[in-house]
Amino acid sequence: MSAQQSRVARSSAERAARAALSAVTEPGNKAIALRVRDAGAEATWRAIRQGDDALDKSRVLRRRAEQVDGAEVLERAERLGIRYLCPDEPGWPAPLDDMAATLDYGEKVPPPLGLWLSGDGDVAALAESAVAVVGSRNCSRYGERVASDLATDLALAGRTVVSGAAFGIDAAAHRGALGVGGPTVAVLACGVDVPYPASHAQLLERIAADGVLVSEVPPGSRPMRAWFLARNRIIAALSAGTVIVEAAPRSGALSTAAWTQKLSRETLVVPGPITSALSAGCHNLVRDGAATLVTGVADVLEAIGRLGAYTPPDPERESRPIDDLLPVHSMVRERMQAGALETVAGLARRTGLPDEAVATVLNELAAGSWVTHVDGGWRLGSTISPLEARA
Repeated sequence: MSAQQSRVARSSAERAARAALSAVTEPGNKAIALRVRDAGAEATWRAIRQGDDALDKSRVLRRRAEQVDGAEVLERAERLGIRYLCPDEPGWPAPLDDMAATLDYGEKVPPPLGLWLSGDGDVAALAESAVAVVGSRNCSRYGERVASDLATDLALAGRTVVSGAAFGIDAAAHRGALGVGGPTVAVLACGVDVPYPASHAQLLERIAADGVLVSEVPPGSRPMRAWFLARNRIIAALSAGTVIVEAAPRSGALSTAAWTQKLSRETLVVPGPITSALSAGCHNLVRDGAATLVTGVADVLEAIGRLGAYTPPDPERESRPIDDLLPVHSMVRERMQAGALETVAGLARRTGLPDEAVATVLNELAAGSWVTHVDGGWRLGSTISPLEARA
């Protein structure tokens, strides 16, 4: 066997061992993560199969391992169109390497053994500009609207929205990004081929079409309660910062904030009514100095942006009504020509937005008299800024 063939064989065996370990160990197991780092996945897999007391004193993992073959797990995933990505392979998202680095100091954040991926999105490229938006499953209408609007604006600013595809804030964030054709990443606590929640099957399909579904557990795995908390560390690690829109004092979303802090990422929270229990967890984070309060996309971009990459607006500058428009509203309006009859289809082509998103924006602009609906299309309305009035 040549040296190159030997490296390929070792790589294949290592991948199979990681796939097998992902099928028998619990996500986020620190002991397993340390052993894999120090001895490699193959040696760790052999140790479990041989009954290593340091890793598996109860022999639970050994009994599970008797039913698992890593190569078969990989083959089954391939038949389903699911990719498996291991650390140091091309396409591995660089931000996750920070997790491995934490194993050398106090706040240990165990890295995943690998990532199971569904969808054509390049997770490494998507992670380069990612922001997490998470919050309560049982959210208020206020929280749902804020999450959707914020995700929309982040997508329009060229950011990838990362969340967990759960009910409430997560779903609103994904839909907000998708509504303007933006990419989004869903990190799941089950196999990427398992639609959970079941009512989100269509949403998950849309996410896979425009972004990617990510999980550290193999295809076919049903969700376990503890896995939701474990997957939150991947949401935090993939993103430059985490925005929590609504979270009660015992909300699972606060675990994402904890992982975010351990990884030295930006923790950001949206304020809510002081009478709302759903925002109490957010307010507590700000009160304790553990998070920064944000009220819109400008605050988020300022907090997570590299030095010089984003300049917040000058509060001393002349205020104009047009400045209060959301980015998506401004983009559509600015592509309308004065005196011209515009159509949804024409504006969709010029903006790159889906037809349904353009139609929604036009109706919202009409409510503020920025545009007017007439037979056959839309025209610019009567609302103008002081700058436009002087032109």
